[in-house]
Amino acid sequence: MSLRESPFPNSFVEGLHAVSWGLILPCFWFLDRLIAVCMSTSLERTQRHEQECYLHPLKVFFGFILFLALFLVTAPLAFLGFLLWAPLQATRRPFSYHHEPPSRPAPAEEGERNLGFEAGANKATFGFATANLCLLPDGIARFNNLGHTQRRATAIGRSIVQGVNRPHIRIFVDSPSSCGTLSPSSSLLPGPSTTSTASYGATDPACQPPPQAHSDEDQADGAVPTTTPPKPSDSNYVVYVPCDDTEESSYSPTPVINTNHNSNQQDRKGHRNPPRALRTQGVAQRGQAGPDDVPWEVSSLFPANVDILCLEEVFDKRAAVKLTNTLGPLFNHILYDVGVYACQPPGSCSSFKFFNSGLFLASRYPVLEAQYHCFPNARGEDALAAKGLLSAKVLVGQNQKEKKLVGYFNCTHLHAPEGEGEIRCEQLNMLTKWIQEFQVTNSKPDEVVVFDVLSGDFNFDNCSPDDSLEQKHSLFEEYRDPCRAGPGQEKPWVIGTLLEQPTLYHEDVRTPENLQRTLEREELRKQYLSSPVALEGCPMVYPELGQPWVGRRIDYILYRESSISKHCRTEIEEFTFVTQLAGLTDHIPVGLRLNVFLDSDTAQSE
Repeated sequence: MSLRESPFPNSFVEGLHAVSWGLILPCFWFLDRLIAVCMSTSLERTQRHEQECYLHPLKVFFGFILFLALFLVTAPLAFLGFLLWAPLQATRRPFSYHHEPPSRPAPAEEGERNLGFEAGANKATFGFATANLCLLPDGIARFNNLGHTQRRATAIGRSIVQGVNRPHIRIFVDSPSSCGTLSPSSSLLPGPSTTSTASYGATDPACQPPPQAHSDEDQADGAVPTTTPPKPSDSNYVVYVPCDDTEESSYSPTPVINTNHNSNQQDRKGHRNPPRALRTQGVAQRGQAGPDDVPWEVSSLFPANVDILCLEEVFDKRAAVKLTNTLGPLFNHILYDVGVYACQPPGSCSSFKFFNSGLFLASRYPVLEAQYHCFPNARGEDALAAKGLLSAKVLVGQNQKEKKLVGYFNCTHLHAPEGEGEIRCEQLNMLTKWIQEFQVTNSKPDEVVVFDVLSGDFNFDNCSPDDSLEQKHSLFEEYRDPCRAGPGQEKPWVIGTLLEQPTLYHEDVRTPENLQRTLEREELRKQYLSSPVALEGCPMVYPELGQPWVGRRIDYILYRESSISKHCRTEIEEFTFVTQLAGLTDHIPVGLRLNVFLDSDTAQSE
C-alpha cells in the first residue's frame, strides 16, 4: 500500500483548506509576534545587559501597539477563515506524508553490505532516535526560554543531518584494562569522497542532502553552525587502538590527537587514559549493574545511520515543513502535521484542539501503514493539543524466500502536568491497546516482523516518588527499557534528559561539547538537569546513599521481543545520550542501536 501525500481526500477540499488557512495565518502570526515582543529569553536579556541596550522598553511598547493593531485589523478575516477551516477538519486524515525518492542509487557494493537478512546473513542492525524539540509558535516557546522557532527548526534539521549522515565508527581499545568501546570525535571522520552513504541495515539507499549555505539569521540562540556532512565510502569503520598500562603508546589512528582524561577512568589509578579525541564524542562502556547491562555513551553528535527518527513538540506547521525539507533527502519517508484539529466526534478527543499532536516521524524505510489515535482524557493546557499515539509499519526488505521483512514503530507524547499520574497511566493503557490492535489488523502471514519499538516523551521518570504509579505500569513488562533496573530504580550509568529551562544558555551547557562534559560529571550535571519530583507534603532524600545522581529521564526508547518473529532475537549494540542540540531545545535526545539476529538454522527457511 502506498500512502497518499495529501491529508485531504481530493484537491478541491485541499484548496478550500489552503484558502481558509490563508485567511487565518496573518492574524495568527500577529498574535504570535504580539506575545513574542513582550517575552525575552534569558540569552536575550543577557545580551542586552552586556551591550548596555536601553531602548528595549521602547521596542516592547511600540511593538505591542503595532502588533495589537494589526491583530485587530485582521481578526474579522481570520474569523471568516475559521468558519471555513473548522468543518474541513472532519475530512482531514490525521497526518501528512512526504516521500522523496533517493537522488541517486548507492553503489552496488554498499547496497549489498546493507541488505542484512536479504543477502542471506543472520544479522541486521537498526538505529532509532527520539528528541523533544519544543517547536511551538515563537511566542509560546518563549515561556520555555526558547525563541526563534523557525531558526531553531532550520538549525536542528541541519544538526541531525550532520550527525546521522556520517560513517559509524567504533573504536576498540586493545588492552586488558579496556573499558569497552569508544566513540570517535569528528576529527576521526574521513574526508569527503564521491561515494554516497547507504543506510545501515536499510534496503533503500540513503541519499546525500544538497549543500546548504549558512547565514547568521539561521542560527538559533546558542546554536553552533553546522557544515555539510562528509560522504564516506563506507558506512561502518572499526579502528583498533593498541594500548597498555604504560605511559604512552606510539600508535595513533589519526595524525593528530589531543590528550585528556577519560571520564570513566579518572578514579582508576595505574591505567593510561585514552586520548581526548575519543572522549569528546562520548565514552561507551559496559555498565556497572551486571552482565545484563548495555554499552552506552554521551555523544555530541547524533548516532550515525539512524533509520527511524521520532520527534515531539513539532507543533508549528512552518517549522515542520522546514524540518521535512531538511531531513527529506536523508529520510525519504516522513509523517508530519500529525494529529487532529477543531472539534472531533465524542469519545475521540476531549475538547477543541488548537494544536496538533506535535509528533513527527522520519524513516529511511517505506511506510506501509500508519495510524493515529488521540488521547481523550487530556486536561488543562494539555487539552489544547491533540497528543496521542502514532503507529507505523515499515518495510525493511525481503529475505531470500521473498518474505517481507517489516518493523513496527510507535511514537507518543503523554500528559505533561506533574501530579497527574492517573491520567498518564490511563494513556499507557490506551497505548498498549492501540498498539496491539494496529499490529493485529495489519499483520500478514507472509511477513517476518524484525522489530517492535515504542519511543517518545512520556513526561514521567523512573526516580521521582511523584511518578511511582507510572513506574509500576505493566507496559514495562511488555517493552524493555534499556536504562531501567526496576520500578523507581535506574541503572547507574543513566543520565536524565530534561534540562532546567532557566540555565539553558549557561556556558556549561550552551554548546554540544560543553553539555557533553557537563553530563559526564555528576557534580556538574546536578546544576543543569531537572531533579526528581517529591510527593506533595513528603520530604525526599535523593539520591539514596551510595547511588548516583541521575535526574529526570522522561524521553524513552523501548523495544519488545514477544511480538517479533519467533526466529528473531534482539541485542542492544549501543544506547546514546545526544548533546548536539544544546541551546536548541530543553531536552536531551536519546538513541538506540538494535541488533536483530535470525536463527542460523532457520535463516534460509524463514
